Amino acid sequence: MGANPTQPPVFRGHVGQRIRFYRRQHELTQAALARKAGVNQSFLSEIERGLRNPSPTSMKAIAQALDVAPAVLIGPGPEHDTPQPLEMMEMPLFESIPVRNPSEYPTPTEMFPVLRHLWSRDRYCLRLTFDSMEPTLKPGDLVLVEYRHDANPEHVQGRICACLVDQVPTLKRVAVEKRGDGRVVILRGDNPETPATFIDETQDFSIQGVVTHLVSRPL
Repeated sequence: MGANPTQPPVFRGHVGQRIRFYRRQHELTQAALARKAGVNQSFLSEIERGLRNPSPTSMKAIAQALDVAPAVLIGPGPEHDTPQPLEMMEMPLFESIPVRNPSEYPTPTEMFPVLRHLWSRDRYCLRLTFDSMEPTLKPGDLVLVEYRHDANPEHVQGRICACLVDQVPTLKRVAVEKRGDGRVVILRGDNPETPATFIDETQDFSIQGVVTHLVSRPL
């Protein structure tokens, strides 16, 4: 069965047009969507222009980054062109970075609904209060964090992480630099006015989680 002729042209076009449509709805640049989905920006550009088709894995990642069902992006068909009902599941909402697996906490006083495919026992929602990640993340945003206790900083380079520095919680982008026979962990905010933090061996430092999605932003 072909696409419904009464639908906007984007829904009668190729998958790249659909991806571009939802990307713009979310006010995302190609670079931002590529980063969220974990795909190469030039690859995403070729998909949007209809020059390449995404693999099933890339399609799923892009759909998750856009918070739509993969079937909405795939192509013609009654179940593909019609957005499917979204299943929601509630996740615990924290006001500060938890120091252990969120599943080990008593039921929190506040929960927040997320799409079912985003739910995981090792994930939680975090309400941001600082502006160190502006303009990427803003105060009041709710982000989804995957609990990754004591993750190796070298394995999460460039990612926004929930960290503890001398037991003080902070949300920063993690980088590692080799210096002589050792290494230095550097925590940077996206806000250019936020100074970088250099972690040395005298400090009590741990990564408690990795930010995976922005799930809510106040207007």
